Amino acid sequence: MMEDRILVDDFITYTIGIIVYFIGMRLTDHVAFLRSYNIPEPVTGGVLASLVLLAAYLWTGVEIEYELETRDTLLVYFFTTIGLNARFSDLLAGGKPLAILLGLTLGYIVLQDVIGVVAAQAMGLPNAVGVLAGSASLIGGHGTAIAWAPEIAETYGVPNALEIGVASATLGLVLASLLGGPIAKFLLKRHRISDVETNGMIVGISHEKEDIERINHVSIMSALLVMHIAIIIGYIINEVLEEIGFKLPLFVSCLLVAILLSNSVPYLFPGMHWPARTKALAVISDFSLGLFIAMSLMSMQLWSIGDLAGPLLVLLALQALATVVFIIFVLFPLMGRDYLATVLSAGFAGFALGATPTAVANMTAVTKTHGPAPTAFIILPLVGAFFVDITNAFVIQFFLSL
Repeated sequence: MMEDRILVDDFITYTIGIIVYFIGMRLTDHVAFLRSYNIPEPVTGGVLASLVLLAAYLWTGVEIEYELETRDTLLVYFFTTIGLNARFSDLLAGGKPLAILLGLTLGYIVLQDVIGVVAAQAMGLPNAVGVLAGSASLIGGHGTAIAWAPEIAETYGVPNALEIGVASATLGLVLASLLGGPIAKFLLKRHRISDVETNGMIVGISHEKEDIERINHVSIMSALLVMHIAIIIGYIINEVLEEIGFKLPLFVSCLLVAILLSNSVPYLFPGMHWPARTKALAVISDFSLGLFIAMSLMSMQLWSIGDLAGPLLVLLALQALATVVFIIFVLFPLMGRDYLATVLSAGFAGFALGATPTAVANMTAVTKTHGPAPTAFIILPLVGAFFVDITNAFVIQFFLSL
């Protein structure tokens, strides 16, 4: 008798992720629509792979599940590269945009739950379902949805809270990946914004041959060594914080350590080679982010949302519409109506409906075509890392108690 579930080994998952990335790259090269709207290559490949997974399930009835330990490591790698590239001088220069983006984000967390709860009530669903299809799964992502699901199931009478939360986060991730590029294209064209060249890309590297030839195994190993030192220190700090009851995602600790190292070691030891903003670190950053997104999307179990499809699709359609309207008519004008505001608009679409890595992937796709925007890659991850989870926890609790 055929088993109804197949668990794919982590190493095989890692390998499939690379294949999926290359498929996405190939499709993007040959489909003008994907290039025109800045759809990231791993999104193209990942969504296609998840649809193949769905077709296989519908045909055979067998669930295919991927082990994702390497994917989670790639997330830590990616945010460590962001931290190593961060300069306090850039952050100070972007102080006003950071403050504005933070205020808009905190306000949007509340708005997202207002939309979710009102829509849920209109469809005769419990408030908790609206919260699950609101900030718990969208701005919060899979982690927040999974963390809140047991309490919502036990306390608020939603026995399938986990499935609703995971399905909302999954569909939100797809919407987040697909909306960022088109929003940026629309804003650039409508407001006739010129590309702004600044010093160096925070994420991404040109595919030109001469750039690739300047990178060798020594430069990559040097960058990896510094990254690993930052990750080890971040892991130790994370463990200490957890012991005293203050829990943070590991990538946040590593991001903080990397920022501190990059803003102290080069000044304390000026003769030491430091990999910040080097092409080698850009390669590692691109590699980590691309594979993380590809592996996240290709592993989506779309069949799990079948029974929830109707109401959930209505809720998420409203959330997506609200996000687009908010970005175009509130966030973009308040952020300055310039190129930085455009890149942050693409990122906010990824962040508000998906997750911080999706936001960075959206911004990377835009900047690879239209030019760097270093400030965007500093302030958006900082907003996502430091403030959102704490605020979101209080907002979720408030709306659940209504």
